[in-house]
Amino acid sequence: MTPPDTDMTPNDDPLAGAHLDTLGIRAGITRTAEGEHSEPIFTTSSYVFDSAADAAARFSGDSPGNVYSRYTNPTVRSFEQRIAALEGGEAAVGTASGMAAILSTCMALLKSGDHVLCSRDVFGTTTNLFARYLVKFGVAVDFVPLLALDQWRDGLRQETKLLFVETPSNPLCEVADIRALAELTRGTDALLVVDNCFCTPALQRPLELGADIVIHSATKYLDGQGRCVGGAVVGGAAHMAEVVTFLRTCGPTMSPFNAWVFLKGLETLRLRMEAHSRSALDIALWLQQQPQVERVFYAGLPSHPGHALATQQQSAFGGVLSFQVKGGREEAWRCIDATRIMSLTANLGDAKSTIVHPATTTHGRLTPEQRVEAGIADSLIRVAVGLEHVDDLKADLQRGLDAVV
Repeated sequence: MTPPDTDMTPNDDPLAGAHLDTLGIRAGITRTAEGEHSEPIFTTSSYVFDSAADAAARFSGDSPGNVYSRYTNPTVRSFEQRIAALEGGEAAVGTASGMAAILSTCMALLKSGDHVLCSRDVFGTTTNLFARYLVKFGVAVDFVPLLALDQWRDGLRQETKLLFVETPSNPLCEVADIRALAELTRGTDALLVVDNCFCTPALQRPLELGADIVIHSATKYLDGQGRCVGGAVVGGAAHMAEVVTFLRTCGPTMSPFNAWVFLKGLETLRLRMEAHSRSALDIALWLQQQPQVERVFYAGLPSHPGHALATQQQSAFGGVLSFQVKGGREEAWRCIDATRIMSLTANLGDAKSTIVHPATTTHGRLTPEQRVEAGIADSLIRVAVGLEHVDDLKADLQRGLDAVV
């Protein structure tokens, strides 16, 4: 979160009340004296001050302006303002990765003696961050089933400061009731943090549902073409100021070039998310009919236990689905290895469809017991549906399923 370049008041803002498509293209633009149409990339580490007094005032925060690109950069600022506008947040902070966004939030807002409730249905590296590293700094962490609202309620303590969920979850697409979780924190010191990676603000806006902070891996759909790594934290100005202070001190900073790439990705975000969602639903329905498939996990399916809630919280169901083949790891690997169009990679949110075996990759560092608790079976395959023609993707998956038998 970096200082604004103008003193425009909300009443002067031509984007006040603008639709998401317009915000994705226009929010955060502040042109330089050169009058550029596309956002510039400010590849500078530092800035020249008008005087010693100006330098002192900027460093102290008494005067707005750029100080050092570790925490103030015009290109990163444009990205921050745009993602904040899309999420409906007061401010945002760009970070070096999605995990850096989670780490920065925790280090900025937690202290020794605090307590965190985290869904056990999260990305494997998120689990490791909470279970292996935050606890070293005296933060107590309990993991709760995403859908067990009574366990979230019972797990709250006076020391609880964060409730952390991702919804839909990775990779089983389970859907948390954001409003209900937000209600649990009312009247307490706890903040509800929602990882919105799978939906993005194009499909879901957690802050409007009562969440306090939204986390993004910009690496995924915000970019949309698998080019750069980055993250974002969105929320109230006071909380984001704390995250900026951590960023200024510790430096998990988004680079200007990556911020520029993410700005370009945000311009087409809604169009892409709708296309991903259409194809994913088509493939999920098709997979349900295949004899080699044991079960399909996708909130867009009426049979999914979170379907009704997802219909209320989301405008569409996203591009990620998972399915279990009949058998175990050997059958899942055969299916994956037989595909020829999909990329075998753990990333998602790309124009190129990806396929992966979660139990040995994204969740491979979890203990066997943790994987069982999280529902990560050896037969599970995750597909992040890209923007290729859906018939070609079905044909590719059919090659994989044929290899299972």
